[in-house]
Amino acid sequence: QVQLVESGGGLVQAGGSLRLSCAASGRTFGTYAMGWFRQAPGKEREFVAVISWSGGSTYYADSVKGRFTISRDNAKNTVYLQMNSLKPEDTAVYYCNADKSYSRLRVGMYDYWGQGTQVTVSS
Repeated sequence: QVQLVESGGGLVQAGGSLRLSCAASGRTFGTYAMGWFRQAPGKEREFVAVISWSGGSTYYADSVKGRFTISRDNAKNTVYLQMNSLKPEDTAVYYCNADKSYSRLRVGMYDYWGQGTQVTVSS
């Protein structure tokens, strides 16, 4: 069982930056691939980024490539999402997700998720 708690959301102006954090419980964090998804009002949840258990592989949605960076610190059981050059269309609730399979996360499948953190980007 993995429990995930996101933090770091907030209100930021367009062009600004935020760093989201996701703290995971359990001693097996280092064996899970981790991902970030987001859901805007009235829209379906969409994939944002994924990182392998070692941190050696990452993959991003085209909409955030070059602006967002996913990273992890297995010693701290934490995964991060650095978001730069934010746009109003990035406004959403951001969810942290975990799965044993990096490939499953890439296609939007996962076993564990957090409660989400709100990111609002004003124009």
